[in-house]
Amino acid sequence: MTKLSALSERVAALLRNVPLFAELAPDELAHLAGSLRLLRYPADTLLFVEGDAGDRLYIVLEGGVAIIKSLGSPDERLVNVRGGGEFIGEMSLLTGDGRRTASARVHGDSQLLELTSADFEALAASTPSLALQMLRVQSRRLRDAHDRTIRDLHEKNDRLAQAYAELQAAQAQIIAQETLRRELRLARDIQQSMLPRALPPLPGFEFGARMLPAQEVGGDFYDLFPLEGGRVGIAVGDVCGKGVPAALYMALTSSLLRAEAMRSVTPEQALRSLNRQLSSRGVESLFVTVLYGVLDPADSTFTYVRAGHEYPLAWARNGEVLHVPQGRSIPVGLFPEALLEQASLHLASGTTLLLFTDGVTEAHGAQHELLGHERLNELACRGGARPAAALCDELLAALAAHQGSSPQADDITLLAIRAL
Repeated sequence: MTKLSALSERVAALLRNVPLFAELAPDELAHLAGSLRLLRYPADTLLFVEGDAGDRLYIVLEGGVAIIKSLGSPDERLVNVRGGGEFIGEMSLLTGDGRRTASARVHGDSQLLELTSADFEALAASTPSLALQMLRVQSRRLRDAHDRTIRDLHEKNDRLAQAYAELQAAQAQIIAQETLRRELRLARDIQQSMLPRALPPLPGFEFGARMLPAQEVGGDFYDLFPLEGGRVGIAVGDVCGKGVPAALYMALTSSLLRAEAMRSVTPEQALRSLNRQLSSRGVESLFVTVLYGVLDPADSTFTYVRAGHEYPLAWARNGEVLHVPQGRSIPVGLFPEALLEQASLHLASGTTLLLFTDGVTEAHGAQHELLGHERLNELACRGGARPAAALCDELLAALAAHQGSSPQADDITLLAIRAL
């Protein structure tokens, strides 16, 4: 830090490049030089802090000084960076209280000229043009600050408007999602109401049934309904797919199947009529696997037709697995003429028959392993004869244990028939 005693050629050249002093005469520059001190500051030096008392201004020769409002607070904002030829700190000399209106931090290694308030007042008195030039610069800075403030306000208003629009869109989406969830819950209630409220009583037999959709609504269904002669119609179906489309197609299939079963002589006739009804509607990419049969208590015979569905599982009181025919068939709804498999099983006392959908055997475990038919046979047949409803509950618990934290991939349906 050196007090200038004379106007050297180097300092004179520097001062002539400062717009504030551009119009000063050589003798005025010489007088000014005697009032200035040359200061050198490293980067990040804090010159003064907003609110402090100030008694001097600075002229930037080399480097720069950052002007900062609300330094160190959440509202901190960079106002500007003053470079070579610009001055800072003049507001403390012009305002009555002498307080700094902003903070100043050196922006890179810099050289500054320092002018005290006493020297400034003397210089302004002797050189009125200097004060006028400073007022012009100050006026321009105020105008620029005003323009920046207006721009900032416009930008903030634009951001607020955008945030408000996004908030409205998010709120509308939340409302739509809540509406959808409410409608899906209602759809699930409607779908559940389509299942038998109570399983029909049949002398010599007991029934158990459980259905667990993978989503709010599903494509599985089961049905048990009384027929003429004390018989019971029993159906299990699985629509290809999940969610709302499968649920709607399931509702159509279930209603049509019951209607056709009521007026058909045999299960085969009912399923062929159902296939014609579905295939004629031309609903692409949707089809149904179905097993529909009639249980006759007169001879304990279950006569059924299978359309691409899982083979039933049967076992005796001692847990011995019984033979079930396994022929070829395809789902209904694909072609005008259905390929169906017809079979009949005699359910002797103590025999259990299990109908299910592929969501049971294809349930994924923690390592993505499927439950499979072999494991299902083991779980179902162990312990021999059990109440039909208890059997369904035990199998659901075993499925939950197998899946662990893995999400349920498909709808699950179980229907058990036990001959007493």
